[in-house]
Amino acid sequence: ELESWRVGAALLTAADLKGGACVQGGGVRGAERAWGGKGAQALKKWGWGGEPARRDDFVYREGPEPHAQRKIEILKKHPEIKQLFGHEPLTKYAVLATVALQIGMAAVTRTWSWPAYLAAIYLVGATANHSLFLAIHEISHNLAFKSVNMNKACGIFANLPIAIPYTITFKPYHMEHHRYQGDEGVDTDIPTRFEAWLITGNSSSRIEHTLRKFVFMFCQIFAYAFRPMLVKPSLVPKDSWILANWVAQICFNATIMYTLGPKTIFYFLYSSFFAGSIHPTAGHFLAEHYVVEGKTETYSYYGPLNYLAYNVGYHNEHHDFPNIAWRNLPKVRKIAPEFYDDLPQCKSWPGIILQYIFDDRLGPYARVKRRDTKAQ
Repeated sequence: ELESWRVGAALLTAADLKGGACVQGGGVRGAERAWGGKGAQALKKWGWGGEPARRDDFVYREGPEPHAQRKIEILKKHPEIKQLFGHEPLTKYAVLATVALQIGMAAVTRTWSWPAYLAAIYLVGATANHSLFLAIHEISHNLAFKSVNMNKACGIFANLPIAIPYTITFKPYHMEHHRYQGDEGVDTDIPTRFEAWLITGNSSSRIEHTLRKFVFMFCQIFAYAFRPMLVKPSLVPKDSWILANWVAQICFNATIMYTLGPKTIFYFLYSSFFAGSIHPTAGHFLAEHYVVEGKTETYSYYGPLNYLAYNVGYHNEHHDFPNIAWRNLPKVRKIAPEFYDDLPQCKSWPGIILQYIFDDRLGPYARVKRRDTKAQ
């Protein structure tokens, strides 16, 4: 993890800026002076030592996404994986502990100075709320309880410290992402063409492209919050559960504000914002499906941050078997290593954030799209 930050620091400190652009050779020589050959190699690899190789369109593929076929092949060879199917009872206790932690932190930090308050938000609050994001992801697959309704209720409870009700809305969009991965106009996990134009297509230089990507990464939580509803508003649920989600959240927010004061609500809101901003755990947003090495559309990450993220880094395993809970995903790879060990992997969530920002080839266009097979 630290090596990626060293390379990022080389990019920041060694680039030779002239006229708003990184001049060929300046950044590479600076990186060589700062970090030796590795810094220079990273800059060249990321497109800062020669002609730009920036994408100007999405990566289009024919045929189905890879997970359904791989699942068939794995089950044919390893039918024992079916024993891993089903919910994980520990999930509800992890959610309860995280919600309690966040309420306690919100109460304790309300009298702290602003520097200490913001540090607690970034280090503890954002990490905890990102864990709750991924608990809600797990719950959307009905993997916390056997009952669908109990999963929905658990999701509403996990939503409370996030301060914005979204758990019921999230599920139908996420199910579409699994069923129609990469399908144009259906998979709302993919940036829109307007986002791609705004960040990449309208950038006149590498420096401008880098700055636009930095701003996007800092505020990416808004893209993930609003893009699905703007692209496919018809998927927004209109039932008693979405009403329950909103009523529970409003009551919780009002109770917290009345008993502990408004600063506690800001603790929750800032925690949610930074959880989806430039935060180590937020690297999974990029690591999962951005095309980094030219062909693969789903990547797994097997590093230690999985302990805080319900093993969402095991993303190939998760897409192959979305009915296997987080605790058993490492067992999938252990049982069927021949299907996973040779796939390209993300080695670092913080590192992929830096690579996305500084690698001129990466941006919103670095996603695989398929023509709308649902419509066909």
